[in-house]
Amino acid sequence: MAKEEDKIQVEGVIVEALPATQFRVRLTDKDYHDHEVLAYLSGRMRKYYIRILLGDHVRVEMSPYDLSRGRIVYRAKKPNESSPSEE
Repeated sequence: MAKEEDKIQVEGVIVEALPATQFRVRLTDKDYHDHEVLAYLSGRMRKYYIRILLGDHVRVEMSPYDLSRGRIVYRAKKPNESSPSEE
């Protein structure tokens, strides 16, 4: 099992939705600019039914051993989205 320090976290944008909660993500991080990875939803995001759509900004965890695959661990809120506490 990999340690938390071994994982690489990068920011990206969803460019394609695939079956089985997999997505093609274009990385926007300065070190991995315009690199595309195949990413799947983390278990916690599935548990709480967090929806991912095309164009969403996400945070992806990758292993340093395979930079072509990753796990989506966070979906960034859009500026115009309101949270339930603000209503």
